[in-house]
Amino acid sequence: MTSPTPLRRGAAALAAAGLTAGALLLATPASAAPTTTGFDAACWGKFKSLLDNTHKSISTGVTVEAPASVVTGETFTYRLQPDTMTLARNGENLRIRSSVSRIKFDYEIPAGAQFVSATVVPGTGVNLAGSAPTVTRVAENGSPSATGTILRLSGNNETVGNGPATNDGAEGGIVVNAGSGDTSYRLPAIEVTAVAGPAGSVVTPKLRTTGAAANYKADENFFTSLVREKDPVFSVSYWSATRCVPKNGTDPGSGVPLNAGAGPLATINVTAPPDATTTTAVAAPATANTGAAVDLTATVSPAPAGGTVQFKDGDDNIGGPVALSGATATLSHTFTAAGAHAITAVYSGAPGFAPSTSAPRSVEVSVATVDTTTVLTTPTHAKTGVSVGLAATVAPAPNGGTVQFLDGGAPIGAPVTVAGGVATLAHTFDSAGNHSITASFSGAPGSAPSTAAAKTITVSVPAPNETATSTTLDAPTPATQNQAVTLTATVAPSQAGGTVQFFDGVTAIGAPVPVANGTATLSHAFGAVGAHGITAVYSGAAGFLGSTSDAHVVNVTAVGTPGGGSGSAGSIFGS
Repeated sequence: MTSPTPLRRGAAALAAAGLTAGALLLATPASAAPTTTGFDAACWGKFKSLLDNTHKSISTGVTVEAPASVVTGETFTYRLQPDTMTLARNGENLRIRSSVSRIKFDYEIPAGAQFVSATVVPGTGVNLAGSAPTVTRVAENGSPSATGTILRLSGNNETVGNGPATNDGAEGGIVVNAGSGDTSYRLPAIEVTAVAGPAGSVVTPKLRTTGAAANYKADENFFTSLVREKDPVFSVSYWSATRCVPKNGTDPGSGVPLNAGAGPLATINVTAPPDATTTTAVAAPATANTGAAVDLTATVSPAPAGGTVQFKDGDDNIGGPVALSGATATLSHTFTAAGAHAITAVYSGAPGFAPSTSAPRSVEVSVATVDTTTVLTTPTHAKTGVSVGLAATVAPAPNGGTVQFLDGGAPIGAPVTVAGGVATLAHTFDSAGNHSITASFSGAPGSAPSTAAAKTITVSVPAPNETATSTTLDAPTPATQNQAVTLTATVAPSQAGGTVQFFDGVTAIGAPVPVANGTATLSHAFGAVGAHGITAVYSGAAGFLGSTSDAHVVNVTAVGTPGGGSGSAGSIFGS
């Protein structure tokens, strides 16, 4: 029997007249989450050859393990386990109960799924004798039927009524023999295998309560049995055919409704199969020239049945959607603007296939280029754990492009945008030794790539006796857009040496500035109006640790606009 790992739910077990429900725990798989639906059952017992009959109400339940949801077409299982019951020793009119037999326990086959099979779960029954428990598919009249709507747990379908092998005056089927006192027993669980129906269906395992089974005193009631009582003096046996229905009270009339025991014991939702996950990859040349056509190609995996691909340059569509041919779509495209273009391909999806978007493919579009040179500026010494500034100057100054700093060929951080011919990076070394630093310019429209000559930075571990430093920043406020101001960093002790890297937020301003007599100054013109958080990062030097100033806010205004104030906003970089 194929069984997915289910999230299982609760069901219920029932007893007969003169029986009380027990509380034996049900052993279930560790992965299951069983729950129990408890309810009252109204039971009627009729003694054969006597005028006596009994009306009793018992509390009982059924435990169910079932998946919360299944996919249409999926084979799944659910388990139904009646609760523990008790055969009370004391019967009616001082008689002694000796057995209960011919037990049947009926479930309805739920809609929303195609029934495959049902089996008794070995080892889940307790204190049972007589015929081995079986589960049989039966029709409304209790006869075995391949198209029946009832699953019957019994011993060879031997019952007190509603079946081909009925008898209300002799033991048969499943038997529970009484001990010297009250006797607990438990009917076994059954495991039902089914195939999930259409998406949107709901599968609700239930007790048998439709038709005549909903009536009090009916042979069709979901739980029936035969109780045997003996006269303690004359050893005469009396047989009580007992029938139970999920209703409240004793001797309920026809107007008393069914209770929760007639409701769903579990709810299994049938969902549609998820669309197959797709991945889209875009192929494009790494470089292109304006005015020259290139091919953009998208490949969708697995190959879907239809759909289109929309190529995009950043957020802008390139032409219209292109229909897939097999798993690919190709578009010829001519770039009109130089620069970096992030090309993506967006697959629309198709029946059974989910949409997907490719990772961007960078195409560097160029015009006629000139050679460039890249010069690297670094400190000669640094300390582990102390930030230092790295700067690369590209000449002639390009219109854009990035610089990738490298340590021994390994990238340091992400590429840094070149602004005004300069790219700077604050970097903290985490290992001592000689580090060979280079800077590689990516190229830009009209500017060829170039790589700086390597420089060696000797990195050492700070000694315990190295002197701590402090850095303070002096910057004017307000400042006027595009008008140069002086930024001054003061390092104490003044004999420290080293360099200072000024920062606007997390963006380096120019290249590191050497410290002379405890100060470093930089002339800078702010290009953007607004508040700028400026800091100064001292690199440290032999015998001195690095440090960072508090942030200083410079309010930059347009020409002719009244200025703002300044203030301390805390460190942006750790010292």
